[in-house]
Amino acid sequence: MKILVTGGSRGIGKGIVKELLAAGHQVGYCGRKAVDPASVPENAAFFQADVSDIAGHDALLDAFEKHFGSAPDMLVNNAGVAPEVRADLLDMPIESFERVMRINLEGPFFLTQNVARRMAKAAEQENADSRKFRAIVNIGSVSADVASINRGEYCLSKSAVTMATKLFAVRLADLGIGVYELRPGIIKSDMTECVTAKYDKLIAEGLTLQRRWGQPEDIGKAVVMLASGALAYSTGQIIGIDGGMTISHF
Repeated sequence: MKILVTGGSRGIGKGIVKELLAAGHQVGYCGRKAVDPASVPENAAFFQADVSDIAGHDALLDAFEKHFGSAPDMLVNNAGVAPEVRADLLDMPIESFERVMRINLEGPFFLTQNVARRMAKAAEQENADSRKFRAIVNIGSVSADVASINRGEYCLSKSAVTMATKLFAVRLADLGIGVYELRPGIIKSDMTECVTAKYDKLIAEGLTLQRRWGQPEDIGKAVVMLASGALAYSTGQIIGIDGGMTISHF
């Protein structure tokens, strides 16, 4: 497949790119900051783009199509941020709320809309019985369901991503485009670096059934599974990758 991964330069996104390339897919990935061309993996392409800049989406997708010869067969909406300051819910500044929503929800939503239009145009030119499998994958978070009052804006953004997954699943089903949400738990990345000691302790005490950090590659392997079409009959579903964190147990 020809796959576009947003926020693919670091953290979870980097793990996704790595696993997709290992599985033989053609991968383009984007990030806000320029990268050293020597750091771009073989058989991959990097596009500098800010997903929250909706006016720049056409340029990103046009560049992808020029490089790979067609629109993406799969979009992985991975780019996302945590609040710059973890503030109590009663002290959350509106600027933080707007920043997190713009990057985590608004940008990915309208990028999905743009990609879906291009996917739909391609799908409509194919025979319905032999239509190519296409997919959109949203990287959500356990924070969609687990309330964290010192980063409420993040929780709200990820909860909204869940509804966006359902909405696009309904709209695109007749075109053979699967839409999924992967919901990571505690993943070792630059986003969680500032709370490493906290989660080391909690994981050791049983926060997750599997007493280890999740790794970016854990998410990457799940994306590879979806790209294979193994869950083509499961559109709209949420897949938890959290080491059993969200299973109620005693």
